[in-house]
Amino acid sequence: MKKFLMPMLTTALMVGAGSTTFAAAANPFSDVPRGHWAYDAVTQLAADGIIEGYGDGTFLGNRNITRYEMAQMVAKALARNPQGTDRAAVDRLAAEFADELSNLGVRVSELEKYADKVTWNGKIEYEYDNIRTDPDRTGHKDKTTNNGYIFRFEPSAEVNDHWTLHARIDSYVAMKDNSSEDFNLVRGWAEGNYKNFNVKIGKQEFWTNESSLVWDTDFSGVIVGIGDKFKTTLLAGRLNGEVGGGIHGILDSDDDPSSIQGINLQYNAERGLYGGAGWYRVEDDDLKTVHYSKGGREDTANIWTVNAGYRFGSKFNLWGAYADNTKADYEKNSWQVQLDWGNYVSELGIAKGDWGFWTGYRRYGTNTSFSPLEDDVMKGTKGWFVGGAYAPLDNIGIMVKYFNGDFVTDGGDAEKFMTLVELFY
Repeated sequence: MKKFLMPMLTTALMVGAGSTTFAAAANPFSDVPRGHWAYDAVTQLAADGIIEGYGDGTFLGNRNITRYEMAQMVAKALARNPQGTDRAAVDRLAAEFADELSNLGVRVSELEKYADKVTWNGKIEYEYDNIRTDPDRTGHKDKTTNNGYIFRFEPSAEVNDHWTLHARIDSYVAMKDNSSEDFNLVRGWAEGNYKNFNVKIGKQEFWTNESSLVWDTDFSGVIVGIGDKFKTTLLAGRLNGEVGGGIHGILDSDDDPSSIQGINLQYNAERGLYGGAGWYRVEDDDLKTVHYSKGGREDTANIWTVNAGYRFGSKFNLWGAYADNTKADYEKNSWQVQLDWGNYVSELGIAKGDWGFWTGYRRYGTNTSFSPLEDDVMKGTKGWFVGGAYAPLDNIGIMVKYFNGDFVTDGGDAEKFMTLVELFY
């Protein structure tokens, strides 16, 4: 049996996890008796296959080891990709001996490369929507409810030091009629990261620097980012789905996707003033309607945007954005302003007690906000919104949003209430 000594691991456990209790297991080593301070830790890690002793059934925990051996042991432990309490113990070990490993030219971050290169994250997201609209101003609001959840997998795989493969796989269940969809590959893309340079190729999330005023959809193509604090983003590809929406929406055929090119210029700052500008050109024959341009002659969208904000600290942010489509004659501009307060971020890693609150005003012109975020405000409407979120437990979040306004052109009432529960894994 290959020797795999752990005296330094038991030292790390004594320093950082002395109170941890492990399940009882059979004694694997004759020289680690019950009652020894490290018995529980050594027994559990041996049972899980994280550590090994000598062929004669001994552990020899008091034997002096070299720093070279120590570095090898950490790498072997990480290569087994331990989980739960084992993973926590190995992580504490790597942190405890980071300086010694650095002196040997072995970086803890480098050791992580020995771990499993494929990771699986995801979430279950339950959403309830209650929408009331009166677009024709009849005095009676039509009511629509949506009630269902998404089961999502988001695997990623490391190719080398710079390239990673990503995917998103979704299945939706509608609780109203108990119908469900098969799992579908929603996104799949390759991402390359270099110093001040990033490139993404494939079908991916399309979320630009106007914070979903124009785009919150999927995009097939190439997105290149250059820079860090001052960043330039170039994109080219195709869009499927809607190029319009709202009361006079223009639906795009899946057999005839829109072509799109664009550029974003953005200055980012952790505190203080930030902002930028963007431009997008969309071409699609489905734009040729009288609800887009006079006589239905125009098949191109030419959208320019600006955005600006001020971060007063890590929990307080005031921002806004404006967009205009110079080719459209109808609902040709959109804008939004929002105040954010709190530390809740909707992603894996939210901690118990995280919270957030936001409020503001949005106007979604249908021929500018082609595919915006519609959690609260709907395409073709304008009005005030308010929302809040709280994490009662780690990686579990509850979100509530409310919108009250009217339709941009015809002035009919629009109202929406949304509740969202997120469980990340």
